[in-house]
Amino acid sequence: MSDQTNPNQPLNNNQAYYPNPYYYYPQTAGSFYPAYPVRQYAQPSNGNGNGNGAGQLMNQQSYIENILRLNRGKLGTFYLTFEGQQPTSFRGYIEEAGRDHILIREEDSNRRFLLLMVYLDYVLFDEAIDYAYPYGN
Repeated sequence: MSDQTNPNQPLNNNQAYYPNPYYYYPQTAGSFYPAYPVRQYAQPSNGNGNGNGAGQLMNQQSYIENILRLNRGKLGTFYLTFEGQQPTSFRGYIEEAGRDHILIREEDSNRRFLLLMVYLDYVLFDEAIDYAYPYGN
């Protein structure tokens, strides 16, 4: 046998041989997916670090979707900008609001629009809006 190494064979230095360096080679042992759940939820805390939540007032973060949900049925003008276009407005009553969308009913007809939040610039309302969350009252 010769002491020369064959350039077509992997070296025996405990490294795996990958013929194509740009291709993904998953490991054969172990789990590919993480063992912990994908969605993790924050635990309530009363602010002193013990996490029992005793005496804590619930405080909802004021995301746009929550503010719009509080104002279902109110008339507003929704300004959206779609990629590569001029700003567009829609006028109507809020029917529903989700994490990534708003469902409005047009003011003068029963047409409904499903608008994506990613394009939303701002909303103008014709009346005062509800903003505070009524907890425990």
